[in-house]
Amino acid sequence: MVPASAHVLVEIALRTAAIYFLVLVGVRLSGKREVGQMTPFDLTLLLLLSNSVQNAMTGSDTTLAGGAVAAVVLLVLNYLIADLAGANRRFRKFIQGQPSMLIHDGQVIESHMAKEHVSLDELRSAMRQHGIADFHQVAISVLEVDGSISFLRYEDINPNAPNHLVRRHGIQKKQ
Repeated sequence: MVPASAHVLVEIALRTAAIYFLVLVGVRLSGKREVGQMTPFDLTLLLLLSNSVQNAMTGSDTTLAGGAVAAVVLLVLNYLIADLAGANRRFRKFIQGQPSMLIHDGQVIESHMAKEHVSLDELRSAMRQHGIADFHQVAISVLEVDGSISFLRYEDINPNAPNHLVRRHGIQKKQ
């Protein structure tokens, strides 16, 4: 192979940046899910997506220099996005999203479940992993930005805390 010219390498860098942002937005819009929670469908999509955008980044240039430029651009952009997200709360919320409440006061919030593409089976599985048998044991459940589901059980609530869940359920304050 003939070494790539500077013009071709700059074109690869620009193509790679465009694809990076396109995939970043696509992944952000696809929802919150931890890598460990990926279904075979999610993994297949990720593998096919990475293969499909490769040619869009490097074009017909299959040289080592072309691949290296694409890799460096991806790493630098990822570092810059992470750095900006760490420094700017509004940007972080845009990139990472916000936690979503799935259960409030023992009641499943079906509209949030549907929006986040979390099934009742997935929610029940997470509850079992946390040793929770019934929705009514849960004061609050949240789908975190990293895709994990956290739970606050009524028994974990400090009865001296001045919150509405304590008042609603008449949890007696310890004397």
